[in-house]
Amino acid sequence: MTAKATAKATLKTAAKADSAAWLSGFIPDLPTPFNHRDEINTDAFGRLCERQIAAGASALVVGETAGENSTLEPAERAELVRIAVHVARRRVRIIAGAGSNATDRAVTFTRAAEAAGADAIMSVVPYYNKPMPRGMAAHFHAVAAATMLPVILHDIPSRTVKGLADETLVELAASPRFIGLRDSSSDVTRLRRLRPRLPSTFRMLTGDDTVSLAYMAAGGDGCISSVSNVAPDLCVAVARHLREGRLYQARELHQRLVPLATMLEREHPAALKFALALLGFMQPATRLPIVQLGTTAKAEVAQAMAELADEDLAAAQ
Repeated sequence: MTAKATAKATLKTAAKADSAAWLSGFIPDLPTPFNHRDEINTDAFGRLCERQIAAGASALVVGETAGENSTLEPAERAELVRIAVHVARRRVRIIAGAGSNATDRAVTFTRAAEAAGADAIMSVVPYYNKPMPRGMAAHFHAVAAATMLPVILHDIPSRTVKGLADETLVELAASPRFIGLRDSSSDVTRLRRLRPRLPSTFRMLTGDDTVSLAYMAAGGDGCISSVSNVAPDLCVAVARHLREGRLYQARELHQRLVPLATMLEREHPAALKFALALLGFMQPATRLPIVQLGTTAKAEVAQAMAELADEDLAAAQ
């Protein structure tokens, strides 16, 4: 093995081992703020990044599901990464959404994210195409071969129709290139089934806020979260209580989050943008085919937020 190949292999192994320190707890999936001209509001996005860092997030996900990645231009994807990297100044890791249902585009997005300064990429199961397991594995291996960055897989059957099979995940996790899974299946039993078959360094995170406590209590490492955009301090407190063995306190706080998390999931990401607009962080603008919330949904989100604010959260933390 050449010196260059040895160095590359060492970097890959180190990236996977190091992920235990930062790929855990509640990690926000950041929305993409737009201005009245349908351009990225860079100032608002920078403020969202800084707010999460100040609250204690260990990483930020940009340009992924909440970020309306499917309607972002390639240059906009890269711009989001550059903004987040600039704001973070190495205080947290930046995870760039780089998935596509076309392997060549996923490779292109991955390389662009690396060039923009991302610390890791998140690559979703190819949607619409419904590839067979061998095709899915080949897709992700092609993505991993295109970058030096660690790869986090994203399995979200409700959007991709065909999910990531257990056997395929086990195969991929055997490679040091793949450091974790964002499991948006909402199936906590899957975690228990897979844990014994996965490397100890492979991180398992749910993508569903409503089951996040159960998932982490069952051995999961964290949650790629929507609701943490709205209540980051509360989410950090839930993770801290759970980590320190205070299950009752973690459960009490998490139960307060569930009504809002349910509302955000129902009309994602329009509901998240509306919630952050109520807090003054951004405009609620979305891109077609996503439209802004109707009157009834707005009232429901506002009510859930009001009920959350009425709680004595500071004392509970």
